[in-house]
Amino acid sequence: MAKVDFPVDNHGSIILVHPLTQAGIDYVNENIGKDNGFQPYWPTVVFEHRYIDAFVGKIRADGLLAR
Repeated sequence: MAKVDFPVDNHGSIILVHPLTQAGIDYVNENIGKDNGFQPYWPTVVFEHRYIDAFVGKIRADGLLAR
């Protein structure tokens, strides 16, 4: 079974994506950055629903696993 890089947690009005692996942490540092919008739980990334599908698609296209 593949190791999950990012669990995706739906909390109603926001979705939290928490990098569990070093590859996941490197990914959010390179592709999002802690100063990109309101990110109070860094390196956990806060998303609105309208953006999560595109982000998860990009994660998977880049060879990481999100669930």
